[in-house]
Amino acid sequence: MNDSTSEIALLRLAKKGVETLQQCDPELVRLMEKESTRQNRVLSMVASSSTCDPSVLVCGGSSTINVTTEGYPGARYHAGCGVVDEIEELAISRAKKIFKARYANVQPHSGSSANNVLLFSLLQAGDTILGLDLDSGGHLTHGARASATGQYFNALSYGLDSNGFINYDHLLELALEHKPKVIICGASAYPRFIDFKKFREIADKVNAYVIADVSQISGLIVAGFHPSPIDHAHFTTTSTYKQLFGPRGGLILMGRDFDQIGPDGKNTLSQLVQRGVFPYFQGTPNLASIAAKARAFDYVAGDDFKKLGQRIIDNAKAISGYFLKNGYSVLTEGTDNHMVLLNVLQSKKMTGVVAEKALEDCNIIVNKNRILGDQKPPLVTSGIRIGSNNLAIRGISASQAAMCGQLIDRVLSSTKVIDDRTYELDANVISSVKQSVSNLCRDCPLPGYG
Repeated sequence: MNDSTSEIALLRLAKKGVETLQQCDPELVRLMEKESTRQNRVLSMVASSSTCDPSVLVCGGSSTINVTTEGYPGARYHAGCGVVDEIEELAISRAKKIFKARYANVQPHSGSSANNVLLFSLLQAGDTILGLDLDSGGHLTHGARASATGQYFNALSYGLDSNGFINYDHLLELALEHKPKVIICGASAYPRFIDFKKFREIADKVNAYVIADVSQISGLIVAGFHPSPIDHAHFTTTSTYKQLFGPRGGLILMGRDFDQIGPDGKNTLSQLVQRGVFPYFQGTPNLASIAAKARAFDYVAGDDFKKLGQRIIDNAKAISGYFLKNGYSVLTEGTDNHMVLLNVLQSKKMTGVVAEKALEDCNIIVNKNRILGDQKPPLVTSGIRIGSNNLAIRGISASQAAMCGQLIDRVLSSTKVIDDRTYELDANVISSVKQSVSNLCRDCPLPGYG
């Protein structure tokens, strides 16, 4: 089959799928169209999200999802996997190339799955791990009590200094005292550079493994705007949708330690990962997702993505700068990446959930977020987290991003707080801000979604 015939077959399948969906399930079509329209008409500034290119969406809905493929390329437990083996090998080679890695496993279903694969493969119940405290910007899988990792292992936390930066001195003290077997670096809500080299130096002092979870900043790493952990951490994990503009899924990478003998004294660390993903932690991989990952990895490998990375940084700095100039409490007084953290309780005497809901009323989407020393519960919080990924993909400039900050400020300044969860917001303000959002979204539509 030549390339032209393949293209026709792909288009025919997509067309048949859309026609069947419209005929057989108009209610579902209505809801999916409604969601697509919503995404294009709101300013999404959720730091842990991005927007897939339409070509990634096509891969995620392709016929590769029909193939059952337990195992790895060349070593499957089912027949009929020759073509999808090529797809997975392509995804692996592209992942290794963009991260300059020696090993890649593209099968994890999420970043959380990738973290759990490593922890449950390396450790025994009760072993000590050291991760960033949840209220300091850590992730649930880094040892939070609400997660299996915080209950199955002896999970200890390091935190931030008084200026909101990772406290490496305290991290060293904890490591020397408790001798963890794994130290996790990376964060869910931390706006500054992470010193992966320093993490490795501390881990080497206590013979610990380093897992770098870069789910939030993996795109900036690929684009060269954040230092890479690949040859500092023993293992690097990431989700593929937050800043790689890919599908829901995860990825495990390794650099110079890929052939180091693991804790069993027999197998290399890369062999441990292979067995950890399958059969220990997961079964059949999602080959449609892996195809979409391969497409996303190619997308972020180009020069255009470097320009996008620069815009992500510029937009975040513009937003941060606006709030600093206007008297807001901005954590760490700035940002090195795509996210800005505001203490709205201190700045506006309102909780994170009130700020989140009031902004959503005006078609501005952020998320409430606990911050250092937060006394509010997780569903209330004292802060909000703002991200620039989706602004950048729209082509929004730094000056326009500052205008987004101004719109947020207008909403928060106009919100009358009643209590921790309820508020009032004048209808005229809602209408005016919605119109400004609509105008910006019209001028800067999501590529392919307009």
